[in-house]
Amino acid sequence: MAGETVQAQAGQAQTGARSARELTFRAVVLGGLITLLFTAANVYLGLKVGLTFATSIPAAVISMAILRGFRDSTIWENNIVQTVASAAGTLAAIIFVLPGLVMIGWWQGFPYWTTAAITGTGGILGVLFSVPLRRALVVDTPLPYPEGHAAAEVLRIGSGSREGAEESAKGLSVLIWNSLASVGFAILTQTRLVAGEAAVWFRAGAGATGISGGLSFALLGVGHLVGLSVGMAMFLGLAIGWWVLLPILTAQNPQSGDVAAWAGSVFSADVRFFGAGVIGVAAVWTLLRIAGPVVGGIRSAMAASRARHSGEALALEERDLPISAVFFGSLAMLVPIAILLWSVIAGGPLAGSEVALIAGAVVFIVVFGLMIAAVCGYMAGLIGASNSPVSGIGILSVVAASLMLVGLFGREQGAATTEALVAYALIVTGVVFGVATISNDNLQDLKTGQLVGATPWKQQVALVIGVIFGSLVIPPVLDLLNTAFGFAGMPGAGPNALPAPQAALISSLAKGVLGGDLNWTMIGWGAAAGVVFVILDEVLGALGKLRLPPLGVGIGIYLPMAAILPVVIGSVLGHFYETWAGRRRDPEFALRMGVLTATGLIVGESLWGVTFAGIVAASGSDAPLALVGEGFEVPALVGGTALFFALTALLYRRTCKLAG
Repeated sequence: MAGETVQAQAGQAQTGARSARELTFRAVVLGGLITLLFTAANVYLGLKVGLTFATSIPAAVISMAILRGFRDSTIWENNIVQTVASAAGTLAAIIFVLPGLVMIGWWQGFPYWTTAAITGTGGILGVLFSVPLRRALVVDTPLPYPEGHAAAEVLRIGSGSREGAEESAKGLSVLIWNSLASVGFAILTQTRLVAGEAAVWFRAGAGATGISGGLSFALLGVGHLVGLSVGMAMFLGLAIGWWVLLPILTAQNPQSGDVAAWAGSVFSADVRFFGAGVIGVAAVWTLLRIAGPVVGGIRSAMAASRARHSGEALALEERDLPISAVFFGSLAMLVPIAILLWSVIAGGPLAGSEVALIAGAVVFIVVFGLMIAAVCGYMAGLIGASNSPVSGIGILSVVAASLMLVGLFGREQGAATTEALVAYALIVTGVVFGVATISNDNLQDLKTGQLVGATPWKQQVALVIGVIFGSLVIPPVLDLLNTAFGFAGMPGAGPNALPAPQAALISSLAKGVLGGDLNWTMIGWGAAAGVVFVILDEVLGALGKLRLPPLGVGIGIYLPMAAILPVVIGSVLGHFYETWAGRRRDPEFALRMGVLTATGLIVGESLWGVTFAGIVAASGSDAPLALVGEGFEVPALVGGTALFFALTALLYRRTCKLAG
């Protein structure tokens, strides 16, 4: 770590006196504009498949391409742009919770200021809670921070010589062309000239199962980014959920007639709760593993703080927000949170219990939020912000919040009171989830800043600005998608309803805990299986074999096969590309080009999804671009599959040519 700081300082010395151009107005504005694009894309992708993508690297590439036109731009100014954009893009993961309020019927849409307040207050607390952890988890730690290092390398190359300008131009070209190809194919699927998804359901003995797959460039890109280890873990979960559990469980509940409806209902009612049990155990195991290192790191941070107060001078790259500002800022944020919670309770079935409910929730948010900030920061350092199991943290949060409410009120309540308690649990979880997502991203960005010699307190201010931008953008995007598509399981949801898998699971958990009818049997079996997967992963790690993260297994069981299979294929494709890149003259540049290739695939389709939502909302039709009817399925599937894989080959070949 000391070597990295020396390297950053050396870079500053080569540049001359430290430029004041870091937290500039144009950096904040550019970060905000990028936020509009990437946050919308992440909201759509998360609601469709339950996965989001990291925005740091593409934001850095776009920033460098634009700010190169200004002679006085600096590497630190570009770092601020990616910090603002990545904070807002990461905050989009709040969609893993908030759509649950629509699914249970508490909200009919997404009230702008309430949604923004839930998102913003939790996000700002996430920034503040993680400030004291910077030294513990960023400076005095061996954690790799893979995405933080990658973003730093992008910034270093882009802020350098003519060669850096050429590499930045190549990266931007890959990002744009792959985005356009992804958009073009997504448009074709909406015309129904090519198929976007195909499924075959069939009986297997006394039970039933199926095979399904989606032709999605976004999912292919996600697979490339998560890597082979996570991809194979998800494939293991897919095989267990669809080809082991589903045939057994359907055989225990035999039905005649429509196989798809029969198997689909069993999957939703039983298999996904088995997956939830696996995810919960994986999250608990992560907490246990990192408890010791986090405590040790906090002690180190406190020792450093005492040294600073004794008069020790600090370099710019070691100056955090003052601890007093963090403390009083955190206290100040609890006021709007309390007001928000009061507005939820007032005039409803829970009126008269405001003091107990608000006090309990505030204590819960502070205690659970501090723990989650440490946990998520450590996870980001260990496996990257994109791969961190924040959804598992959300599951633990909603169960804990619901159990807190059961302790206060019990389960013997009327339907209206129970619904209000479920909504309250989801809102409290939404605030805590904001803490989780931002602390997960914050420390990753601070690692990037440390590597390029940035000023931590300026990055922390930029993170707060990014949270504000994100909280203002997310509500209208959510409302647009709700109006155009709706969410699976809610009343009136159409055929294009977005699955919103984590939101559906989290709201189901809240209803189950508070209503007393949670499917504890399948969750229990899933938890037992989760223990087995944890042991398997640890044994594989000890043997030096390819690990199978238990969280990936749980996601593979929980999500539909159509969403998982393209991710698995993408992970294999990414593995072959990275093997090829490792043999190039400049392997790091080749690897970054692979990341931008995958990112372009994700961004293009995701942004088109938001655009298409607007077309659907304006037209009132579920298929406003359809050019052919139902009789064209077979040609659409055959032609679409051929086109999909041909485009994939061409895009990766182009990347190889530019990176080679």
